[in-house]
Amino acid sequence: MPEALRAHFEARAGDRAGLLGVFLCQASRLPELITELIKVKPKQPLPLSLIIDTGLGGVPKAISIVESRSELLSLRMVEMPAPSDVDEVWLERVSEFVPEDVIRVVEPRRGVGWLDGVRKVIEHGSWPKIRCGGVSSENFPSIDEVADFLAVLSGADAASFKATNSLHRAVRHDDPETGIEHHGFLNLLVAVARSLSGGDVRDALSSTDGQQLADEARGLSEQAAKAVRASFASYASASFAEPLADLEALGLL
Repeated sequence: MPEALRAHFEARAGDRAGLLGVFLCQASRLPELITELIKVKPKQPLPLSLIIDTGLGGVPKAISIVESRSELLSLRMVEMPAPSDVDEVWLERVSEFVPEDVIRVVEPRRGVGWLDGVRKVIEHGSWPKIRCGGVSSENFPSIDEVADFLAVLSGADAASFKATNSLHRAVRHDDPETGIEHHGFLNLLVAVARSLSGGDVRDALSSTDGQQLADEARGLSEQAAKAVRASFASYASASFAEPLADLEALGLL
């Protein structure tokens, strides 16, 4: 926790602070976070996304803890995995527990019928989350699965989503240690642009040509760029330096 906070505040004070979003913390580690923040004494409350790892029933208590420490924490987002069957009752409880001014992010579990879960999450006013990687190859969705997810998003009016895991590099690549092919966040951004305009989404997701992807992203009109960022609203990365280095190398900053 001390190391994560130190890295976050260093990035927040740096020249590229505008790229940095919220600090992610599991509900189970809130006491640890608060203890460290008391030592740090931040000038501004830390913008926080609360990752619910204590079950839906633990949400009210976790939010209450955050709100009781408003001098240290500013709750911006609450993220949680959905049950295998995402139903209206469960989604209603999410809405009841999370304040209206806080973004709700719900991750439907990939598998049979998962796109129906994505639709339900959108219809309920939450952001669906897509997990793009993890510790094993099973955690990595196929190009077709990502494309299908984006098709649901583009079919929903003004829907936003969040992506997470293994997206610290801009362009699709093979991990030399595991041999697993990773999705790139720039691929995802260009794929969203094409999804919104009726272009070839799968081609964008599969491309390893960083310069071509960068040129296409740079060529978006202001209106198209705003639409893309409204849809692809956030992604989580375990590293700040790696995505920054890739963006600088591709001339996208």
